[in-house]
Amino acid sequence: MSSVRLIAFYLPQFHPIPENDAWWGKGFTEWTSVTRARPLFAGHYQPHLPADLGFYDLRLRASRHEQIALARQYGIDAFCYHYYWFSGKRLLYAPLDDMLADPDSDMPFCLCWANESWTRRWDGRDRQILIEQKYRPEDDLAFIRDIEPFLRDPRYLHVDGRPFLIVYQPQSMPNARRSAEVWRRYCSERGLGELHICGALVFGNDDVERFGFDSGVEFPPHNVQAPVYNPDIPFFDPFTGLVFQYAEAAELALARDYAQRRVFRTVFPSWDNTPRRGSRAVMFLNGTPANFEHWLTEACRRTEAERPLGERLVFINAWNEWAEGCHLEPDQRHGRAFLEATRRVREGASRTKDFPDRALPAATGDRPPFLVELGRLLALRLLPWLGYGRRWLNRHPKVKAAATFVVPQRWR
Repeated sequence: MSSVRLIAFYLPQFHPIPENDAWWGKGFTEWTSVTRARPLFAGHYQPHLPADLGFYDLRLRASRHEQIALARQYGIDAFCYHYYWFSGKRLLYAPLDDMLADPDSDMPFCLCWANESWTRRWDGRDRQILIEQKYRPEDDLAFIRDIEPFLRDPRYLHVDGRPFLIVYQPQSMPNARRSAEVWRRYCSERGLGELHICGALVFGNDDVERFGFDSGVEFPPHNVQAPVYNPDIPFFDPFTGLVFQYAEAAELALARDYAQRRVFRTVFPSWDNTPRRGSRAVMFLNGTPANFEHWLTEACRRTEAERPLGERLVFINAWNEWAEGCHLEPDQRHGRAFLEATRRVREGASRTKDFPDRALPAATGDRPPFLVELGRLLALRLLPWLGYGRRWLNRHPKVKAAATFVVPQRWR
């Protein structure tokens, strides 16, 4: 059994909120983006569609219980929930508040303050701000007071006996060192103990020590430098995004030496944010269960060598970032293969030696015929509304057969 604790980042975007209704259309959730994706080249795996858990709604307690049971079964030790707080305004908080009030949600957890302004970058209008992170003078104290109930919860994750908080973009804060001092002082005065503050290594930032933080955490694909494969991909239409090889990015990440720095390693199962960015997407070829298993195995092995027992954490990005093509949750192509790989690593049963998958897409390929593409889009739009996924289809075999006919295997 590995001595490393595996922490999966968790996105709470899978339920409608009034703000998203106003910005993106009535009923918008992450599934809206997921189901509108289409392949950009022959063999391109899009869209990613859920399997066992279906198109869930996180307002339902039963959905979260299913997630927790599945995560624990396959070796995930805790969730790290993204927390959206903007000068006292919270977004996407309903699943977290319900988790806090629900003793049957028996999963350790921590918070990652997603402290970036929201813009319309998903549809190309990066400069249009939807909600701004203002960093008012009173916000430091207001924020730590807001999350105090989470820090006090007995399920909250501790590192070396201290509650563990991640800040997504410390470099965006006007004075991150002062904020950390306010938070630590408040926690000490309130009997919470000394707070462990961790900064994510994103957008080129690779130095959290300058902010007075206790540690850093990798957040790939941020800060990943690897060769670009755009010229090797036969795109159907002009493409302005970036294409990398999963294995090469993972090798470069593993080459970093953290023996003298307190930085927690992170791996991702796959990455392809076509649902959000379309022709401007960032994608990694060959994000397969076998490649993921090797990266996770090596990240855990290095963590055991670099970190003392109480600090052996490895993060996985992510449990359910479906619109980023980045999820441990079962999908209709791989089933539970990513979870099974996770469990083998967690149990010390993995025997990987290298990254086995490095192939490039075929040099030529036909775009799906128009009517097939139209049928696919209609089917994907209807499925969440009709019954939230595969479980509903399994109870209606004639509809399932029709959907299978509309979406041939080579285009799914």
